[in-house]
Amino acid sequence: MTRLAFITGASSGIGQALAARFYQAGYSLALVARRTAEIETWAGSAKIDAQRYRIYGADVACTDSIAAAGAACIAHQGVPDVVIANAGISVGIDTEDRGDLDVLARTFAINNVGLAATFHPFIAAMRARGSGRLVGIGSVASIRGLPGHGAYCASKAGVVAYCESLRGELRAGGVKVVTLCPGYVDTPLTQGNRYGMPFLMRADDFADRAFRAIEAGASYRVIPWQMGVVAKLMRLLPNALFDRAVQGRGRKKRRGE
Repeated sequence: MTRLAFITGASSGIGQALAARFYQAGYSLALVARRTAEIETWAGSAKIDAQRYRIYGADVACTDSIAAAGAACIAHQGVPDVVIANAGISVGIDTEDRGDLDVLARTFAINNVGLAATFHPFIAAMRARGSGRLVGIGSVASIRGLPGHGAYCASKAGVVAYCESLRGELRAGGVKVVTLCPGYVDTPLTQGNRYGMPFLMRADDFADRAFRAIEAGASYRVIPWQMGVVAKLMRLLPNALFDRAVQGRGRKKRRGE
């Protein structure tokens, strides 16, 4: 039987590239986003077989919405072999600004609660089957906090810790939890960044390496590996040296900028 991949944030960027890579590998697709029309346009231009994909409109910031999409996927397509919680946002904040606390809350709602809610509908069925892969998309930004990036760095650190906890919980049931930490990938999420982005990757190159890591059942993978080396070196820096190194670094654009 054809394997099935359930992917959130599939309307653009990494999510769309992952959808293309899994389709190329023979998977059927369950594609999730708020902007469903953009998925339809992409599927048509990419000549995706209509029998091999289904679109689910959902907002991962709303737990009931994404849970309902998961339940609908099981009802219409069956229990996926791979679930990729890819939907996420990245926006700068200034904690001095009261409005940015709302931005922080929404970032956590999407990047953290939304990730857990994406996995939720499938866990019992995957455990009963004794197989499945739950994939959380973290970031190398999870490794150290960067000025102006507090919401994103904190949320992605949460993704890594949450997935590690879940991995231990599900291991005995045959369900693998895979944590992927992208470096800089050329997508709409990064194209407005105001700082250098070393080892910048094309989305399809990232998707290819991510696909191989998921298929291998890797527990944790930084892509590309060079960013993993940089991140480990940053983690080893004493705080005083790290603080000097990032002083004056360009900040992520805040809402409205």
